[in-house]
Amino acid sequence: MRLVSFLFLLILMPACVYGQRKGDFGLMGGVTSYFGDINTGKLLYSPNPAGGLFYRYNFHPRHSLRLSMLAGSIDGSDLDFSNDFQQTRAASFSAPVGEAALQFEFNFLPYSTQGKKWNYSPYIAAGAAVAYSGYDGTVVPAIPLTLGFKINIRKNIGLEAEYGVRKTFYDNFDGLTDRVAPEDVGWVNNNDWYTFTGIAVTWRFYNKSAGCPAYGEEMGSKR
Repeated sequence: MRLVSFLFLLILMPACVYGQRKGDFGLMGGVTSYFGDINTGKLLYSPNPAGGLFYRYNFHPRHSLRLSMLAGSIDGSDLDFSNDFQQTRAASFSAPVGEAALQFEFNFLPYSTQGKKWNYSPYIAAGAAVAYSGYDGTVVPAIPLTLGFKINIRKNIGLEAEYGVRKTFYDNFDGLTDRVAPEDVGWVNNNDWYTFTGIAVTWRFYNKSAGCPAYGEEMGSKR
């Protein structure tokens, strides 16, 4: 996890220096949950508190890149499910989970925290991530997929709500490497997934630079 944190900070520092005029910072809070060998399809199963931060570079009112870091935890128990196989197996786990991710974000409507109050847009995002499995201390690749809604509650400040799934390429986040039963193949296949559901507050530090006329004209011309 220290390696993930170091890589995140290494990328974030130059982004903050060179992207002041078009960059947003954000803090997010919510819950993480899990799909895998214990839970094969129940949404928001056993949610646990999670939080993170991100830096977003807006190179167009509809397009941006978001670099984020997230930390939370996941857990599960066979005894939460009524099928005979799980009641007999009675496996359970609880472990921290974390990630560093880079996502391309697409706004369905033109959006900017420098725009007018109540400017809003639904958005989708996808990209690449490295995920940390606290169960065995392993770092693995993952694909984050996100659906959300953002609104500008005042100049320089935005509010966002999102739901995202992370497809991992690893089957030991829960300490199990088998499906619920040999004949049971869920939509998650045989690798573990985790999700993040939450809200975020975004802001722009460099108001003087970000709000200069040239920048406003540039954003307006691309709408």
